[in-house]
Amino acid sequence: MLKRIALLAILIITSSSVLAQYDYPRKERSQAGSRDGRWEGSVILAFQTGLDPVYNDGSAIEIDSTTGWGVSFGWNWTDKWNLSYRLVSTSPSYTAVVVPEDSNIVPQVIEHKASKYSHQFNVTYNFSRRAFTPFVVAGVGWTKLDSNVPSAPPVTGCWWDPWWGYICVSDWRTYTTSGFSYNLGAGLRWDINNAIYTKASYTREFFDVDKGSVDFDMAIFEIGLMF
Repeated sequence: MLKRIALLAILIITSSSVLAQYDYPRKERSQAGSRDGRWEGSVILAFQTGLDPVYNDGSAIEIDSTTGWGVSFGWNWTDKWNLSYRLVSTSPSYTAVVVPEDSNIVPQVIEHKASKYSHQFNVTYNFSRRAFTPFVVAGVGWTKLDSNVPSAPPVTGCWWDPWWGYICVSDWRTYTTSGFSYNLGAGLRWDINNAIYTKASYTREFFDVDKGSVDFDMAIFEIGLMF
């Protein structure tokens, strides 16, 4: 944890020190000028770190690191302040050991792939109005984590189609948890020109579950358009 905090601090300090040498002033506000008052959208490539084994009443779960995708849409209130919505989806593999309450039942080992969806509403502060700037970000939202393990027998529905005849579809309920989450992070932004920008950041997401919280670290790379 201390190493990650130190890394974020070095990132901001180093970028600020080279800002004057490698950056250039922004233009006055116009339809094709600065960030001020403009909308933007981006696609996201995310790398999510794994989790060490988490224990609860003898049961345990370990989640592997993985890559994922996402999208972000935002509005630049000013050149420095940005309000945005961000969705990141990942599918990490995991190993779970489930210890039943009945000691006569043998513990189960489950190796599977989960589905995680993180919806975050963020506020970003850019330290400079220039094209190249460090920033910090914080936000709140909702996270869903699906084990993809059936929790009940499938439910099958059928109907008649005049072209294809009888069509039947089965649906499974799975063990799923969802709840409030929030995130903190820092990174760098570079407006390549008046339309295209890129961002690289490191964030930590705090996800509240039934018996505590689970923290996910993510390295996020974005490329987007301002309009």
